[in-house]
Amino acid sequence: MAMAMSIEDAHAQLTAPGQMFEMETVEVGGHPIRTWKNAPSSLRAVLEQSRARGDLGFLVYEDETLTFEQHFRAAAHLATILRDRYGVEKGDRVAIAMRNFPEWSVAFWAAAAVGAVVVPLNAWWTAPELVYGFEDSGSKVVFLDEERAERLRDDLPALGLAGAIVAKATGELGPGLERWEDVLGEVPADADVTLPAVELGPDDLATIFYTSGTTGRPKGALGTHRNICSNLLSLVFANARRGLRTDSR
Repeated sequence: MAMAMSIEDAHAQLTAPGQMFEMETVEVGGHPIRTWKNAPSSLRAVLEQSRARGDLGFLVYEDETLTFEQHFRAAAHLATILRDRYGVEKGDRVAIAMRNFPEWSVAFWAAAAVGAVVVPLNAWWTAPELVYGFEDSGSKVVFLDEERAERLRDDLPALGLAGAIVAKATGELGPGLERWEDVLGEVPADADVTLPAVELGPDDLATIFYTSGTTGRPKGALGTHRNICSNLLSLVFANARRGLRTDSR
């Protein structure tokens, strides 16, 4: 029985010059780091690349299905709305506190693509915890679901947000809240939909994720576009390495 290719040999083959997983050394924050040479430069670039999958299914929730193209169009349309209606600019914070609805993904990619720093908050948090996350991060716009909106009904008016948008709302909303469908409106089905123009680089801030706060208040941990895009390529690399070693047996 043939021996499987060693991890070292697999690494050497996959990361050789000219290969998809070629690596390079770059300076980040005054320190040299090894990174993927061909990683997407930003989450915006990842979203744009997703269009290549067209009408293939991307998200399924109960009886809802979004293709890659539909998801891109919704995110691009919402990104333009964030810029034009709510004044969201590069570096502004946009928070998301909702269940895992399709709208979560659209809001995340729209905010990231327009250059905002996305702040995904734990939907299990209490109202005071969520308010802390909004205020500590300096969020300008927040996306909620109906349960989170009801939980925050008495708190949101005092936060001075530029926008508070609620997905899948069935009942009456509190003051200052807008329904997702009213904000997004009809996503153009035929017209060319493009992302708002913004310059994003690998080391621009992309996210703030909060720690558990087990010994005090949660701390916001900053993540860059390089952080997330490198991780995406790392997952693809691990799968390619496994396939290469399996095929060599």
